[in-house]
Amino acid sequence: MHQDQIISALIANKIITISPDKPFTYASGMHSPIYTDLRLTISYPDLRDMIASDLATLIKKEFPEATIIGGVATAGIPHAALVAEKLHLPMIYVRPKPKDHGKGRQIEGRFSKDDQIVLIDDLITTGGSVLNAVQATQKDGGQVCGVSSIFTYYLPDAKENFAKANVKYAPLLSYPELLKKEKESGHISADQYEVLRHWHEDPWHWKN
Repeated sequence: MHQDQIISALIANKIITISPDKPFTYASGMHSPIYTDLRLTISYPDLRDMIASDLATLIKKEFPEATIIGGVATAGIPHAALVAEKLHLPMIYVRPKPKDHGKGRQIEGRFSKDDQIVLIDDLITTGGSVLNAVQATQKDGGQVCGVSSIFTYYLPDAKENFAKANVKYAPLLSYPELLKKEKESGHISADQYEVLRHWHEDPWHWKN
């Protein structure tokens, strides 16, 4: 597994930016000392290959029953394709909503009611979009055995939402792991570490 190398590459290429002194504002209105744009990973061949290899290893361990890899549109699709190739498994992908033309499909690709599907997204914040994809897959008769992603903030909202949906979740990288590595490497000070830790405890009410 290449977790340390992946984290280093994400930060070095400004795919993940940590800025405890000048926080970002998300579309939701949440203020945050971290900004993540994992869509950029597809532009770095060595990085995306490490991610795909580690996701494949993780899925074999956590979801050995998996028979299909699914990508959550749009950011999860390229990573699902790479993982499906490495595991030599069929692939599907799930749109946010059904097409408004043709056959009106929301899910592209074939699966049966006996298949065990693992859905992949790039980033989990609250889990809303990927859990919508889970519901859409189940509505079409698919069995989702779990969800994986490159990175998760591990926010309380996400834990609660996955628990309510009764969906197993296995991320490759998490916010706590990122903080630990950044503190150990000396990239952030002890004071900055505390700022980042406090945000994680209560992000909606956090103030810098």
